[in-house]
Amino acid sequence: MMKKRQDYISWDEYFMGVALLSAKRSKDPSTQVGACIVNQKNKIVGAGYNGLPIGCSDDEFSWDKKGEFLDTKYPYICHAELNAILNNIGMDLQGCKIYTALFPCNECSKAIIQSGITEVIYLSDKYEQDDIFKASRIMLDKAGVTCRKVETRIMSLELSFRETDV
Repeated sequence: MMKKRQDYISWDEYFMGVALLSAKRSKDPSTQVGACIVNQKNKIVGAGYNGLPIGCSDDEFSWDKKGEFLDTKYPYICHAELNAILNNIGMDLQGCKIYTALFPCNECSKAIIQSGITEVIYLSDKYEQDDIFKASRIMLDKAGVTCRKVETRIMSLELSFRETDV
């Protein structure tokens, strides 16, 4: 009798992988972030990536990081976490968790808290010294939202679109 595979990925690796794959849809040349929302039954109920709102052309807005505020990407981009919340399948997100490539900013944390998400699992917290991320942590903590850095056994995962690999 054949035994099951032992090298399958964990739930955290799977859902963070979905978040990272979602990030590949971003048109942002400098920062690609993805997010994936999961319910208590480990079912994906929302996903998103950072990009412009529907109806705003990717070719008509600046992707610059520096310059006059209205000439940069910052007033126009919708972050991955907010997109995942807005893109959810139409269910109550109370008790869900969100996987995100980058620790959420203060604005996304407000949406996370308001939507009822109770856990944030992130890959990177590289901006933790910036005030908006400090504010984010304060709000998430006060609201009782658990935050943790994802722990993985693997460092990378390769996808193949070759039919012979299926």
